[in-house]
Amino acid sequence: MIPAGGSAPESVRVRRAWLERAWIGAGAQARVADDVLVEVADGRFTRVEAGWRPGQAPESAPAPSAPRVPGLTVPGLANAHSHAFHRALRGRTQAGRGTFWTWREQMYALAATLDPDSYRRLATAVFREMVATGVTTVGEFHYLHHRPDGGRYDDPNAMGHALVEAAAEAGLRITLLDTLYLSSGFGRAPEGAQVRYSDGDADAWLARVSDVRPADHLVVGRAYHSVRAVPRGQLRAHDPADGPLHVHLSEQVAENEACLAATGLTPTGLLAEAGALGPATSLVHATHLTDADVALLGSSGSWACFCPTTERDLGDGIGPGRALHEAGARLSLGSDSHAVVDLFEEMRALELDERLATRSRGHWSAAELLAAGTAHASLGFADAGRIEVGARADLVTLDTTSVRTAGTGADEATAVFAAGGADVVLVVVDGRVVHERGQEAEVGRQLAAAISETWAGAGA
Repeated sequence: MIPAGGSAPESVRVRRAWLERAWIGAGAQARVADDVLVEVADGRFTRVEAGWRPGQAPESAPAPSAPRVPGLTVPGLANAHSHAFHRALRGRTQAGRGTFWTWREQMYALAATLDPDSYRRLATAVFREMVATGVTTVGEFHYLHHRPDGGRYDDPNAMGHALVEAAAEAGLRITLLDTLYLSSGFGRAPEGAQVRYSDGDADAWLARVSDVRPADHLVVGRAYHSVRAVPRGQLRAHDPADGPLHVHLSEQVAENEACLAATGLTPTGLLAEAGALGPATSLVHATHLTDADVALLGSSGSWACFCPTTERDLGDGIGPGRALHEAGARLSLGSDSHAVVDLFEEMRALELDERLATRSRGHWSAAELLAAGTAHASLGFADAGRIEVGARADLVTLDTTSVRTAGTGADEATAVFAAGGADVVLVVVDGRVVHERGQEAEVGRQLAAAISETWAGAGA
């Protein structure tokens, strides 16, 4: 096994590795292969060769040595929808009765407590939990912009910079989806904790976002929180050249009803009217859609980002994933509120939830679900999410001898329908080892300390 060296940038660089089994290639050509040699330079795969054995080499080159990595290796996972601070709610909001709207009040109370320093510490721990379960890119849907009273920090992007620094410290890439949030509902001003979310109008928001500069590990994207939080006149057409755009869409029936009453359109119809749909746009949740909504999302080539563990935790409902796919939409996955941080669980939940809704099986193949769990392109990292020459050198190796995976075949179905985040033994991001089994206890201690600090700040 390749020894881990801690968080980036001090972590060990992988130059070559001999993978026992790996999911290689892309799209319809992706497959599980035995004895895969990978070579890496400047953070990218320069060689991916199946059926390799020590001593093999091109006639003109000496035979390379390579540490053997047992288990099943898959591409790095993409967590396409995250609210890092929600992780502090786990175990505190699940018991008892209520709805999404009552949960939201607890979330708002938490949102009022964080500052750039405490947010960086909390987010670092949350991102390390993601890394430990195989996530190599996170899409952070970021709306905690300002001071709790709505005043600006000296650095207007201090909270966003805290998230970017946290991702770098944890060792994963981040797409910072800076979020426009201007109203608490149709025709209503921000209230309570929401005042720290608002920039006043779309122009001021765009001006602030433009000061955040992208980097190799950072894509700067944009988000509309939802159609209830962005008035019709503030919605803008989106140019894919501006990077990813993400939007919470039709998570609740009440949102659809309010939108119809205020505008005469569904939320999907309102976004289509604004020119906000398209191949760079991801619609998060997309749960309560009409047939016309599905057709609009499909014909525009938009992404639908499902977050099954959050959607079931909040009682949101089950979205029409297969119908969206067949209409032409592409699918990605996220852990959203982090009631669970396990993209393997999100993958299989997409299939299992549709089984419950339809009382039939076999809606998704394991390969399709693995593709949804590695959809880095939805986050603006189109060069990640596959083990092939030229792609970013991300590797996630699963233990195929655990009590969950033993005897399952060690193929893509093992990854999707048997394995979990606890089976991850090695994570490589851009050619650097950022996690290896044995570091989980340290991650747990960091999480406990950061969450305890967060709640102490809330007076809880």
